[in-house]
Amino acid sequence: MGELDPVIHADARLRVMSSLNTLGSTETIAFPKLRTILGMTAGNLSTHLRKLEDAGYIQQNKVIQGRSPATFVGITTQGAAAFEAYKRQLLELL
Repeated sequence: MGELDPVIHADARLRVMSSLNTLGSTETIAFPKLRTILGMTAGNLSTHLRKLEDAGYIQQNKVIQGRSPATFVGITTQGAAAFEAYKRQLLELL
């Protein structure tokens, strides 16, 4: 059995990946909505999103809506595959 993915294994990042995985690889969620769902501060969520993005597991798209900036977050194909592998390894462990 391989080692659990340390990028996903952190509690906050596991919650992020679980939430984004339910959307699928073609959907995104607005940053404020994701923050509310997870009950995280903006700074804490941003830190964890950056780590996931650096690993290629998520993507963030920053756009202008009207006159305000908005950030949308989604899981990548690579992220979905990594999350599935993480779940398999976790089940093996259990």
